[in-house]
Amino acid sequence: MKNDSQKIIAFQGMPGAYSDLACRTTRPEMDTLPCRSFEDTFAALREGRAALAMIPIENSIAGRVADIHHLMPNSGLHIIGEHFQPIDHHLLAIEGARLTDITHVHSHIHALNQCRKFIAELGIEPVVSVDTAGAAQQIAKRGDKTQAVIASELAGEINGLVSLKAGIEDDDHNTTRFVIMSRDAIVPHPKAGPCLTSFIFRVRNVPAALFKALGGFATNGVNMTKLESYMAGHQFVAAQFYADIEGHPEHRSVRLAMEELAFFTREVKILGTYPAHPYRLQNSNNNSD
Repeated sequence: MKNDSQKIIAFQGMPGAYSDLACRTTRPEMDTLPCRSFEDTFAALREGRAALAMIPIENSIAGRVADIHHLMPNSGLHIIGEHFQPIDHHLLAIEGARLTDITHVHSHIHALNQCRKFIAELGIEPVVSVDTAGAAQQIAKRGDKTQAVIASELAGEINGLVSLKAGIEDDDHNTTRFVIMSRDAIVPHPKAGPCLTSFIFRVRNVPAALFKALGGFATNGVNMTKLESYMAGHQFVAAQFYADIEGHPEHRSVRLAMEELAFFTREVKILGTYPAHPYRLQNSNNNSD
């Protein structure tokens, strides 16, 4: 690995994880830095051991990634981009194994759940592991032809496993959305093209506070593509919200909507303004047809 941290992008997981694949897809010129946890990934970025971090936000099947919304607001980092990674699950095993040899399949709980039909058709026993790439490493070490793993093709290449079957997921639209984070904000020009703004806010603990806070987005024609609530702190009094909207803070409609939001909230914090990924634009056009 190069010593120049400006050429390193960090991710959570083992080499060959889908986050690793997302890093290599979006930043092929950079080296990837595996980290044990999301906290370690953020720390690597803050401490200058990496220039960027690839963080999964949500999956089209499994939903949002736990803990991320709690970690991002206080990380001191900025979202500078997004990436949509199609998830192509492979059934991997050691050299010489055949489908008929397999009795058990190991992987992360989400990967196993995403391949239920295939697992049932083979009549094999699913075994839950901490992550997909870690399971691939363990299967390679065991050298047992009866044990297989569901993971990425990259995990197979790294660990010397062979793919017995590709595309085994139940849903061929299985996709994970990632955000790319940096120590410094990189805000595109307001006229540079379609962009998104991500932010968190906490409403006042009064009736209809959320309704009033969001009214400005509707009246100003600002599309909100994502809104999630989660409890902040240790009290069950008021929720904190994470939101994505289409547009730039310097666009008049967004500026007016954000001003109205601030009037009804206790706190608003922008996490980043960044270009919309082509995948988002393509699906938006398809849905409007």
